[in-house]
Amino acid sequence: MAEKNASAATRILLVEDHPVFIVGLKELINQEVDLQVCGEASDVNEAWQQIEKLRPDMVIVDITLKGRNGIELVRDLNSHEKSLPVLVLSMHEESLYAERALAAGARGYIMKQETSTSIVQAIRCVLGGEIYVGKNLMRTILSRFGHQPDPTTTPIEKLTDRELEVFEAIGKGLTTKQIAARLNLSMKTIGTYRERIKEKLGLQNAFELIHQAVRLIEQKKED
Repeated sequence: MAEKNASAATRILLVEDHPVFIVGLKELINQEVDLQVCGEASDVNEAWQQIEKLRPDMVIVDITLKGRNGIELVRDLNSHEKSLPVLVLSMHEESLYAERALAAGARGYIMKQETSTSIVQAIRCVLGGEIYVGKNLMRTILSRFGHQPDPTTTPIEKLTDRELEVFEAIGKGLTTKQIAARLNLSMKTIGTYRERIKEKLGLQNAFELIHQAVRLIEQKKED
């Protein structure tokens, strides 16, 4: 492998709060001659500090962060740093979150389970000024062409990004304590989100909440 010229390499900031994953991602990117991880951040506030300090050429963001949601960071970056390309790299189902991420201003969405080759391809695609999404999402988007848009809003679309995270976790069988640990939030906060979700979806109790959350996960697997 040719020696990397640090001054010429594209500088990438990683916004991710899982230490083990960030080590692997950093190693993957730094193997590329023309790419270089210039910094790391574990939450939205730290990300802004690093962006102002390092002025990266690209940001890779996870959705699940400490405190504020990663999509909120994408939305803020799109408002204040429009020229800075953002790729969302997440463990969350593409069918649930990709459209939200793209609508917020991300240039691409790829799941962490994808191969190393696919992740590098996504990075290069976004850096090249293109939009990167997986094949399944692309089929969904293309299937909408030629159809009249539905003027109604589905109940799920009423949920905020964080509420959707909690709803998805409930559907996967996680307890309130487990969800709180996963999202770095208090159990009381998760309880508040559960109540908001029930209200927005017109659900009467915890049983209906769990039932609908499981149905959502199963439906997305079938799509």
